[in-house]
Amino acid sequence: MNFVAEQTKPMVAFAHLGCEKNLVDTEYMLGLLAEAGYLVTSNEMDASVVVVNTCSFIQEAREASVRKLVELADQGKEIIISGCLAQHFQEELLDSLPEAKAIVGTGDYQNIVEVLKRVERGERVNRVSKNPTFVGDETLPRLRTTANSVAYLKVAEGCDYRCAFCIIPKLRGNQRSRTIDSIVEEARQLANQGVKELILISQITTNYGIDLYGEPRLGDLLRALGEVEIPWIRVHYAYPTGLTPEVLAAFSEIPNVLPYFDLPLQHSHPEILRAMNRPWQAGLNASLITRIRDLLPDAVLRTTLIVGFPGEKDEHFEHLASFVQENRFDHVGVFTFSPEEGTPAFLLPNHVPVEVASARKDQLIAQQQSISAANNQKWVGKTVDVLIERKDSHTGELIGRCARFAPEVDGEVFLSQGSTGLDVNVGQMVPALITGSDLYDLTGELVGAQKIVDALRVNKTN
Repeated sequence: MNFVAEQTKPMVAFAHLGCEKNLVDTEYMLGLLAEAGYLVTSNEMDASVVVVNTCSFIQEAREASVRKLVELADQGKEIIISGCLAQHFQEELLDSLPEAKAIVGTGDYQNIVEVLKRVERGERVNRVSKNPTFVGDETLPRLRTTANSVAYLKVAEGCDYRCAFCIIPKLRGNQRSRTIDSIVEEARQLANQGVKELILISQITTNYGIDLYGEPRLGDLLRALGEVEIPWIRVHYAYPTGLTPEVLAAFSEIPNVLPYFDLPLQHSHPEILRAMNRPWQAGLNASLITRIRDLLPDAVLRTTLIVGFPGEKDEHFEHLASFVQENRFDHVGVFTFSPEEGTPAFLLPNHVPVEVASARKDQLIAQQQSISAANNQKWVGKTVDVLIERKDSHTGELIGRCARFAPEVDGEVFLSQGSTGLDVNVGQMVPALITGSDLYDLTGELVGAQKIVDALRVNKTN
């Protein structure tokens, strides 16, 4: 991406690391700089200044961020460090990296133009608020880096929970929600840009609105978004406590809200959940999954789990493995515990040896693979809508996703065009018959020419 800029302004490149919440912040910064007349590019080699939006969630993410910073420093680039690593370490970064001309905190990215102007004047800038309070909204210019048909929409920033293993509240601050009107307006803007899948994100999306309205309002938000002409609305980070009967009813009753539940459960055993400072979850997991499946038989369930948490014994892990086997999630992400300095879990005794935690992770992934394969197999023979995201330049094969797959984290659908003779383009949503499956992906073929013509007509209208 390149934008016309004033000749006197430097070319600025962006490097993004971390989650999609961080990605939205990057897109805001891109929009602000482009609006201010800077030439922004994705090619770091062309730029004199590189903004690196970093992650600091776990040690592995910090190491990736630091490697990127050192690589750019070795290339002689001037660097602006933004995001979680900047919030986490602040002055240490400026002290240890002469090429770092500025640091910008997680609640300060809206000031990127001012920061860059100060850097141009030769200043070294620390723009990190100790307690982040800002949250971007529809009034900020934004240049999306995702596919034209997919957009993330941040409904809130920060987190009020204090899970023992998590440093995010220290990096992102307490929860601060946007108004329903603000979110709906941005959703309309994105719909006008041709977005067909809107993914709602925050640290705990099911707690949306509690800080603003005195109670969670996700159900009301989903009903308001149901009036926006976007075919798919997907919710990420749905903590189980917020999936009330009212919220589940919204999932069931609103046609464009996908029955896709991203449940970051982390563990199943009450003793480990208590040590994680998630005691409220213990007795809720299985009953919630039953309620979801009773109301929405085609619901897709994803979860993330942590193995090797301090004090996790064999019987705790066996409880978790049985929980996964019994509940047969569609998608599971498994992570080994990362001891983060500054969190209560860092100081806990009885750390699990790395090799034991890694073996447990491998065992859980292997166990889940057969479950995922069986769940995918159930979709063979069904006709589903597929959002086309790319086309194989050699074979012409269409590659996209159906509603059961979220971007980046789940599988894909690989389609042959068969004998339809129609030219299907990236960004279109078309019906397809699923003809095969494997551990993670589905295969299929386009169906009925008239159905596709009708679908393309709807795509064009929207």
